[in-house]
Amino acid sequence: MSGSSAVNQFGTYGTQGVAAPGNTPGARVSPVSFTDKSGNFWLFGGFGLAASTGKDLNDLWKYSNGEWTWVSGSNQSEQAGIYGTQGVPSPNNVPGARYEGVGWTDAQGSFWVFGGTGIDSTGTRGGLNDLWKYSSGQWTWMAGSALEFDPTLPYAQRAGVYGTQGVPSPANTPGARFDAISWADPSGSLWLFGGSGWDSTGNGGTLNDLWKFSNGQWTWMAGSNLQGQPGVYGTQGIAAAGNTPGGRTLAAAWTGAEGNLWLFSGQGYSSAGVSCLYGPCFLNDLWKYTPGTGWAWMGGTNAFNQVGIYGTPGVPAPTNIPGGRTGAVTFADAAGNFWLFGGNGMDSTGTYSAFQQLNDLWKYSDGQWTWISGSSVAMQSGTYGTQGTPAAGNVPTAREWAVGWTDTSGNLWLFGGFNSSGADLNDLWEYQP
Repeated sequence: MSGSSAVNQFGTYGTQGVAAPGNTPGARVSPVSFTDKSGNFWLFGGFGLAASTGKDLNDLWKYSNGEWTWVSGSNQSEQAGIYGTQGVPSPNNVPGARYEGVGWTDAQGSFWVFGGTGIDSTGTRGGLNDLWKYSSGQWTWMAGSALEFDPTLPYAQRAGVYGTQGVPSPANTPGARFDAISWADPSGSLWLFGGSGWDSTGNGGTLNDLWKFSNGQWTWMAGSNLQGQPGVYGTQGIAAAGNTPGGRTLAAAWTGAEGNLWLFSGQGYSSAGVSCLYGPCFLNDLWKYTPGTGWAWMGGTNAFNQVGIYGTPGVPAPTNIPGGRTGAVTFADAAGNFWLFGGNGMDSTGTYSAFQQLNDLWKYSDGQWTWISGSSVAMQSGTYGTQGTPAAGNVPTAREWAVGWTDTSGNLWLFGGFNSSGADLNDLWEYQP
């Protein structure tokens, strides 16, 4: 639909606030994506290429009516954040450049960004725990620190302040982290899980804490306040207060039509509590969190590096399951079905190399997985066809760390990522179920 079929392309920004057919974000990985109440797509930051420089980005883009608009932020990389006064919007405010953060759209249509790896208010690069809101054309610094590192503060500002589980407090805040996952529930509350970051003691590692942000306060809801925790799986399909996914990064997340939070895959800790520090440690477990009830292990295994069981394309089966992976793209359609695309992980063959990107598309519906399109074998090149023209043979190249949206017609959209040849992408795809 847009962008280039070549890799490592700089962005074409045009005039800020003005849509144009020639505009396009530069190639990037791990940005944050949003959908507004009108069904338009938004893109913030990432690691990649600006107009003429490359690294951490803080540009905000809108995609509407087939055209990109550069809305705010810089058209150059490595920009420090302008925080202003906490809780006060200003046209001068802007988050610092970052990637591997998370984002939400709330019930009012405002956008939220939390954490990641990036640039703080002083121009220092590192892990962040700042929370931002974008509404009515202005950014507001809502919570967290404007500093990546402050040696005068306990644990150098990175540690989480957990408080009492289940009790909100203005003093609570998640520790700095990256590669976490997030959800927005039907009431507009924001949810955050895991990632790589700093726990309550200031130790860094892989986290499995679940947080809720509502009414201006953070609440630690579940999981541990210490890094490096194994999963507690319990009985498959049955929620229990003691159940919890193990610490992990780069998992996939959906919000179900009924308001439950869903989590799939990632890299981290299994039920055995063993983490692969020097090799792939991919998970393919599926979890559901019901507020007030807890976590339930819904499918997949509690072991590492499971191969994908693809079955027949287009045919659901209880034995089908995507292989363990990280950095996949997820979508939820209007019917409450979940969709999963690509990532880095295990294909149907069980072989693995240092980078093994996938381009398989899966659908999860009525408790069963269906392999929809793409290949059951990793490291596949894309077939682009003619721009703007759908074709059964078209397929994006294998990739990880991309982002996606679902439009008001139920079509799935995919942008950017890191491809199987080791380069960054800025291609935009539409999938019509």
